[in-house]
Amino acid sequence: MSEAAESPATSRRTLLCGAAAVLAVGGGTLAVAGCSSSSSSSSSSSGGSSAGPVEVGPAADVPVGGGKVYREQKIVVTQPTEGQYKAFSAKCTHAGCIVDQVKASQIQCPCHGSRFSITDGAVQEGPAPTPLPSYQVAVEGGNLKVTKS
Repeated sequence: MSEAAESPATSRRTLLCGAAAVLAVGGGTLAVAGCSSSSSSSSSSSGGSSAGPVEVGPAADVPVGGGKVYREQKIVVTQPTEGQYKAFSAKCTHAGCIVDQVKASQIQCPCHGSRFSITDGAVQEGPAPTPLPSYQVAVEGGNLKVTKS
């Protein structure tokens, strides 16, 4: 009889975990963390801030007065004036969308129209409530290395 009593609870948990997994597909795995019977640290090795500098590509790919979005790394690098590179999170502070381009001296988010300064990541047009987080960037051997902090 105790097996029958446990079966509905197991089914509810399975259903809730499955629903959480479906919802988490677009936003990470946080929602399903409580559904797993074991913990995993593999997500921290795929781009955490303590991993050191990330080489994103040649400095020559970033135009003066513009920038380039490195979608896979979720980084945008700009060059407001010649030789001055800036790096920011490519994750919009409004709804978490990844910015898609740097145009007209603005970092642009495609989801709701937020625009950010290429100089300091400041919001120039909402609905984003706060600036893009800035990162350290260096040019080494002609390549851009970004350190998330």
